[in-house]
Amino acid sequence: MDALLQSPITLALLLLNGAISGYALLVDFSLIDELSFRPARIRERGEYYRFLTAGFVHAGGAHLAFNMITLYFFGPLLERILGAGAFLILYFGSEMTAHGLTYLYHRTDSHYAAVGASGAISGVLFAFCLYAPLTMLGVMMVIPMPAILFAVLYVAVSVYALGNGGHAGGIAHEAHLGGALGGVVITILLDYPRPINAFLREMQTLIG
Repeated sequence: MDALLQSPITLALLLLNGAISGYALLVDFSLIDELSFRPARIRERGEYYRFLTAGFVHAGGAHLAFNMITLYFFGPLLERILGAGAFLILYFGSEMTAHGLTYLYHRTDSHYAAVGASGAISGVLFAFCLYAPLTMLGVMMVIPMPAILFAVLYVAVSVYALGNGGHAGGIAHEAHLGGALGGVVITILLDYPRPINAFLREMQTLIG
């Protein structure tokens, strides 16, 4: 909890996501549709605000909880490494790249809609992998796996899913992939060469 209190951006993002998603889910469900990411509406009506607002509403309590738990565990560490301003750029930059790739795939689909902070969270998670690729993660809170292995599997699954429809299983794989790629590139640009050096150093310990 002390680490979170010393991470104002992470704390603010947790509170904003909780407040906006909670209000939409419990009080005004129509808000989810009004704020969701709808590429066709953006293209036809210029509703560009959806690139940002979609990241603050979620499809349900479990969706919200999973994203916020991930942010809770990895946000403070990255905010401490990068600084508050750079972490803010990483978070929203990853959301923009996630929605950017989603827009390219679904810009003509009038029925497509997506919500959630998953793209931004993917960027945060992959940024963490640059600094600590061998750290053991509890995938699905249970399965132990080094961060780099999780990252490779994550990308492989997303690429496979994109080749088979993209929105398989109700999961916006293109947003996950876009956020992950954005997180890696943005982190390197913000903190070059430290994340590359950290990654290579840990990989060298792995291969001896």
